[in-house]
Amino acid sequence: MAHSVQLRVYDEKISIWNDGGLPNGITLESLKQPHSSKPRNPIIADVCFKGGLIEAWGRGTIEIIEKCKQAGLPEPKLEERDGGFLVTLFKNQFTEENLSKLDLNERQKKFFEKYKSGDAISSSDYAKIFQITVRTARRDLVDLIDKQLLYKKGEKKSTKYYVR
Repeated sequence: MAHSVQLRVYDEKISIWNDGGLPNGITLESLKQPHSSKPRNPIIADVCFKGGLIEAWGRGTIEIIEKCKQAGLPEPKLEERDGGFLVTLFKNQFTEENLSKLDLNERQKKFFEKYKSGDAISSSDYAKIFQITVRTARRDLVDLIDKQLLYKKGEKKSTKYYVR
């Protein structure tokens, strides 16, 4: 029986869907930690292992999650859906979907529409953009640090807030 694979490419993410559910005994949570390997095609898996294309069976999803984190990307979304398995890889953590989960105010959401990873801003520039006081700007920016979306460099007037 042939299995189908669907690949969907969006501006902010890539989704890969494969026909068929997870093997018995494997759960979505177990894919995020060391787990047994139950390849659908052991012959292909063995050739890939011996050819150095995979380093160990049962580590693929863990490796993908680790590489995304190392690159400063959000953890991939793993789902069983529509009789198959769906993996969604995000371009960055500032997708509308991810930001909507973080309880951001409208200024903070608009900030991430314009600023991306590596960009910096001062509290006074943030205040000017959104026509608010510097004190309110600092509160917004500190909240974004607490949510691990920004980090701070410098002291007093030389302080800059950088997007992670």
